Amino acid sequence: MYNKLIYNNIKEMKTTVKNIIISFVAMVSLSLISCENMLDTEQHGVKSIETFYKTDEDAEQAITTVYLYYSNSGTYYNIFFLKNLLSDDFWSGGGGRGDNGENEKLNEYTFDAEHPYMRDAFQNFYGVIYRSNLILENVPDESSIQKRTRAEAKVFRAFAYIDLISMWGTPPFVDHTLQPAEYRQPNGDPALLWELVETDLTEAISSGALREKSNANDNSSYRITKQFAQALLGKAYIFQEKYGSAVTVLDDAITSNKYDLFTGNYGDMLQFTDENNCESVFELNYLNDPNNAAVINLVFAMTGWRTDKMTITSDIYNGTWGFCNPQKELYDAFVSVEGANGYRLTETMKTYDQVKANGDQIIAGNELYGHEGYFMWKTRKVKGELNTGGWMDSHNNVRIMRFAEVLLLAAEAHIKGGTASKATEYVNRVRTRAHLASKASVTMDDLMLEKRLELCGECVRYQDMLRWKIADKMVNQGKNTPWFQSSATIRWVQYNTGDAAGFKTSKHWLLPFPQTELTLNPNITQNTGW
Repeated sequence: MYNKLIYNNIKEMKTTVKNIIISFVAMVSLSLISCENMLDTEQHGVKSIETFYKTDEDAEQAITTVYLYYSNSGTYYNIFFLKNLLSDDFWSGGGGRGDNGENEKLNEYTFDAEHPYMRDAFQNFYGVIYRSNLILENVPDESSIQKRTRAEAKVFRAFAYIDLISMWGTPPFVDHTLQPAEYRQPNGDPALLWELVETDLTEAISSGALREKSNANDNSSYRITKQFAQALLGKAYIFQEKYGSAVTVLDDAITSNKYDLFTGNYGDMLQFTDENNCESVFELNYLNDPNNAAVINLVFAMTGWRTDKMTITSDIYNGTWGFCNPQKELYDAFVSVEGANGYRLTETMKTYDQVKANGDQIIAGNELYGHEGYFMWKTRKVKGELNTGGWMDSHNNVRIMRFAEVLLLAAEAHIKGGTASKATEYVNRVRTRAHLASKASVTMDDLMLEKRLELCGECVRYQDMLRWKIADKMVNQGKNTPWFQSSATIRWVQYNTGDAAGFKTSKHWLLPFPQTELTLNPNITQNTGW
């Protein structure tokens, strides 16, 4: 996959072999690797780095490559499973024990510094940073397209660093394309890293170059907007507990009235039939095009129901693999807020009785692994979602940020350092859409629970648990794993004994730096406990 991606980047960006090899080195490791003879080979039909990046067309190709890189199956796939399986909301699932051992290691907290999803996510974030740095160093700051390209590159770089800092703590500081002598970068200073994030986003926002929707119903969230940059800046402020600054920037994004909560059926909000709707602040676009197979979304195949063990008569897609199944504790959290028949609950997940009423059931004598009898609905896979001529390749767009998250981020900032009435107003907007009664006031506990329910499965919960310091209290999976049987009973099996599994306060507040990085770069100090 990576070789194919690099080949596509060569064609799209028309860069030299030297440029691509350095890109690959920077993505794989901040280490010293040299291939000078290969780098000096002149390639037929490509532009040199000295002649590329000069035109508007070059700028468009360069930033498109960043979008494509983030969208490809390897990048988003690793991020999706890393964040969701480390949360307290899901079981790893699949066809049975060992169907995907790497998923199980994440979910059960038995992973080590060599885990491939963690390693690849770390490398992918630096791949985004490298491509953004190339643009910022080479694209002129002249035409409107060039200015927009540069602003978007700053947002992408900040976007990657927010995840790196919040999950690894002290990732290397890389604000330019590295020369060979610089590859072995040490741990970064969190203060300087956050300063880079704030500067990138502030400059992008104030540039006037980022796109803005004309109104909430402008059905085009296909590229970075000013309000997405503002939401990221607000999130960065909140992660640093700079609540007053967060209030200002998030309120500005909200009162722009460029976005609103989706008013259609809640269960369709994340479906391909309602892409780029009024709630989508940023989403990754996928085409229903058999010639677009280089950028695939394999999360489709992984997270659909385990239908080879089921009889399907509804419009659910038949042939997916059953990973990331909701835990009963998530279901119970919904019930505690809105009851067993709550509108948002039933449009988020279904009980087995509800699944059977819809025409689907487990084949007699079969059982579902890593499953307590709850089926994700808001992210269900349906007929028509598969690409024409593709292989397990969904054309449904991935929603990276919704307006509901912006409202809940702003509510948190107001609870901590703003106006209590504003926090209540923002939470109640989300509750009203969920068909719930408004609250007279909201506490931080209310906010944390509301955010868990509203954004479950959307790559938010894990980092929230870390910064709220509740992960050690909430992550319980690891020792016993459920098998949900066709008789609607659960068979529990213990796969880990003693303290082999589970969240440990001595190590799990930060992820380990990948062993590949430590081997190639002795200047990185490993995080505590690893």
